[in-house]
Amino acid sequence: MVRKLFTSESVTEGHPDKVCDQISDAVLDAIMEHDPMGRVACEVTATTGLVHVMGEITTNCYVDIQKIVRETVEEIGYTRAKFGFDADTCGVITSIHEQSTDIALGVDKALEAKKGEMSEADVAAIGAGDQGMMFGYACDETPELMPMPISLAHKLARKLAQVRRDGVLDYLRPDGKTQVTVEYIDDKPVRVDTIVVSTQHSPDVDQAAIEKDMIEHVIKPIIPKDMLDDKTKYYINPTGRFVIGGPHGDSGLTGRKIIVDTYGGYARHGGGAFSGKDPTKVDRSASYAARYVAKNVVAAGLASKCEVQLAYAIGVAKPVSVLIETFGTGKIADDKISEIVSRVFDLRPAAIIRDLDLRKPIYKKLAAYGHMGRTDLGVSWEKTDKADILKKEAGL
Repeated sequence: MVRKLFTSESVTEGHPDKVCDQISDAVLDAIMEHDPMGRVACEVTATTGLVHVMGEITTNCYVDIQKIVRETVEEIGYTRAKFGFDADTCGVITSIHEQSTDIALGVDKALEAKKGEMSEADVAAIGAGDQGMMFGYACDETPELMPMPISLAHKLARKLAQVRRDGVLDYLRPDGKTQVTVEYIDDKPVRVDTIVVSTQHSPDVDQAAIEKDMIEHVIKPIIPKDMLDDKTKYYINPTGRFVIGGPHGDSGLTGRKIIVDTYGGYARHGGGAFSGKDPTKVDRSASYAARYVAKNVVAAGLASKCEVQLAYAIGVAKPVSVLIETFGTGKIADDKISEIVSRVFDLRPAAIIRDLDLRKPIYKKLAAYGHMGRTDLGVSWEKTDKADILKKEAGL
């Protein structure tokens, strides 16, 4: 037997980096609602009393960025000046300009269309918005086909936010982090070894009460009983105090939680962030497509683990490479699965946008608690509607 421990973390919507992600995606959603063809690359930084919105936006509509910022901060729960950061008193600075015309040249018309290899009328005649590689992953450890450590960490973070919002624990404040260590034997999850919960709180509650409440109201309702035992370790606010938090406790920045957004470190990551980017940016759209491919491969029974790498050149529609890795769990050879995937899925950026219906305001709700495995939101890349055709193509 081979024993190993693997750990993943999540954060709540009040974490300073996640505040910035949500503001970036709120701006994107507002533009997508009125101008689905808008080009958006919106980044945000936040600190005590200040939000700075910056980036490249090309659109034919007007959105009130200051209003979007304040509404988003209020929804997250920073509503009192005593938190050191609140929706009513924070300053909002904007530094926005249009997308570079050099980049737009490649996005507006793909290299293949310029060479006559593709009709300009083709729905997929736009080019990738940047070069780079993107990864998608799926495995059979959970019903949503996600790795168990990140799945449990996200569920704990969402539960932590829920008991705050519902007033069950009225001393909680918006910032928080969770972490779960899962023990594997022969690559199968068998128990939860360690749980860490750090939650911002009011100054008038003692550590013992927080520890008791986190175990009773957050951990026990989420972690399956058969995954806990008398050796499971719990670390609740291990410093002993977490009153100063959010952008007051630490500056925030869009795109600084990319591992939380994806697979918790269980699979590789291409390095590109998602939030604030319209779907012509393959950092976002191709990562969703790679997850879609990987999930359907696992759902089809072609493998119990599947990692997909896609790579693009800026201004070129077709990916320069498609790689499938099943870590020895494939029912057929990985290169055969790659061939089938290339036939079944159109992985040109505009085809991804079309097939996954990405030109609509769906992004703000994804900006906290992960972009993958979100079966609760009904997002298109979590569908397994290609599983049957993959199984047929593989002869299974």
